[in-house]
Amino acid sequence: MDDDIAPVTPSLLEQAKRGDEDACDHLVEILYPLVARRVFNHVRRTADQEDVIQEVFMKLFLKIDQFKETSPFEHWVSRIAVTTCYDWLRKKKSRPLLSYSDLSEEEAALVQRTLNGEIGQEAERQRRQLAEVLDTLIDRLKPREQIVVRLLDLEGNSVREVGEITGWGASRIKTLAMRARRKLAQQLNALEQDSRKEPKKQPKP
Repeated sequence: MDDDIAPVTPSLLEQAKRGDEDACDHLVEILYPLVARRVFNHVRRTADQEDVIQEVFMKLFLKIDQFKETSPFEHWVSRIAVTTCYDWLRKKKSRPLLSYSDLSEEEAALVQRTLNGEIGQEAERQRRQLAEVLDTLIDRLKPREQIVVRLLDLEGNSVREVGEITGWGASRIKTLAMRARRKLAQQLNALEQDSRKEPKKQPKP
């Protein structure tokens, strides 16, 4: 997990703990891709992403003396990033469930083909559009459910890895994932029911 970032050496970490500005700047440079990836995956509103990233680094330097070398430093940073995203999601106003009428004509047609089992024939661009619709559905879940389903199903982490990132127990993660997937299935089913009630939308030529 996150093998593509440069390792944080013990000497650099020690210098940063002492407040060395160059070391702190270097730490931010190394960790920015990891923190940004976590934030971008969980905070979907682009205008808020940089603010959340700055908050993650602020918390990191405030708490850096609390880091215990019982696990990799990068795991500790990931946990701060994810919990910061969770706190941000909790402050957000809950969004209503997505209805068929909320979709664009192209999204509606794409959802309909997916429900009909035809998505296997779609082009890459349409797959990306479907991913955006799924992302909108996930955004309607409760904050913990959003965190878990993105970490498990979109990022491909194991339950153990999600536990390392969030600090939540395996049984709790599995329960949240089951609840989130059930809600997503219910939302898709509701979209299908809506599509039968309204005139079928067709993508613009």
